[in-house]
Amino acid sequence: MAEPPSFRRHPHPFSIDLIRWLPSSTSSSDRLLAAAVHDPAAPSSSHLHLLPLHDPSSPLSSLPLPSRATSLRCSPSVLAAATSSGSLHLLPSSFDAAESAGVSVPGGAGFHVGPVRGLDCGGVGGEEWVTAGEDGRVHVVGGGGDGRVVARRLWDGKGMAGYEAARWASAAEFATGGAGCGMQWWDRRKGDAVVAQCKGVWGRGIVTGMVHSIDIHPSRKHICVVGGSSGTIFAWDLRWPQQPIPLSGLGLNGTAQPVSESEVWEVLFDNYTQSSDIISSASARILPVMMCSEDGILAVVEQDERPLELLAEPCAINSFDIDPQNPSDVVCALEWESIGVLTRGRDTMAEE
Repeated sequence: MAEPPSFRRHPHPFSIDLIRWLPSSTSSSDRLLAAAVHDPAAPSSSHLHLLPLHDPSSPLSSLPLPSRATSLRCSPSVLAAATSSGSLHLLPSSFDAAESAGVSVPGGAGFHVGPVRGLDCGGVGGEEWVTAGEDGRVHVVGGGGDGRVVARRLWDGKGMAGYEAARWASAAEFATGGAGCGMQWWDRRKGDAVVAQCKGVWGRGIVTGMVHSIDIHPSRKHICVVGGSSGTIFAWDLRWPQQPIPLSGLGLNGTAQPVSESEVWEVLFDNYTQSSDIISSASARILPVMMCSEDGILAVVEQDERPLELLAEPCAINSFDIDPQNPSDVVCALEWESIGVLTRGRDTMAEE
């Protein structure tokens, strides 16, 4: 029998757009968070905050951004933020505003024009960043060998379709998704080309909805989970690229329980929640997935199971992150200027 989860809400002086756990070797009480924030009263005031877990309301450090952050990712050593003006900022994961150790790629004709929604670290050596923007451009950003960063353009859709999400699967493969393009799978070994694509489950795959978030399981790199418009969550298995598996959404003829009726902003495979079918979880069954939504839902969805609702807030949950070092802990960004920390209970039956 599992202990009930605990939830703490920490007021913050700014609106929280995105939040991430930072890698650390310290105890859980000394863990750090990175948050992208903005001041609603001053639209041009956007910052990255370094926050202690024990008191997220009091930033340890703050770094100004040229515009509002649209994506935030962290590798073992680098924190990366992309912005609505098309720029990319790479910083040490425990950044200090007094130090200028970070590097930036400015927005503009040579990079992205407009918001960069898709951002992830991976590629060769795990040190390349893929960026995908609303302008329809896809880049891979890496070191130039002399301390500089170099952005290499893989694709320019010239605004015909915009990207909202990107995720590495391996050193050579990554997935993108967005508006008007559904899901795409890229393979750099085949001329940096799209080798598979899928419209999703909207309208039984006849029309394309909006993709907001992608995650790829580290031990099942052929499976993506996708969160998007109209409360839709589905899995995309590259072995059957034209047969997406619905996990949640409206109008799916009862094939998936809808957990939300609004935009699903983020999805992550949940390593803490144990699959209801241990045998099947080792084969073709889609593992549990955590999601957050515009209508304030934080929940875990699982194939052919009822959703497990963890939070139902009166405001949007803009972002969340599962602690990779302690997956029972989840941090989330609430629209009404606060940070939520959810600690899920231990299974006491399993411990006896």
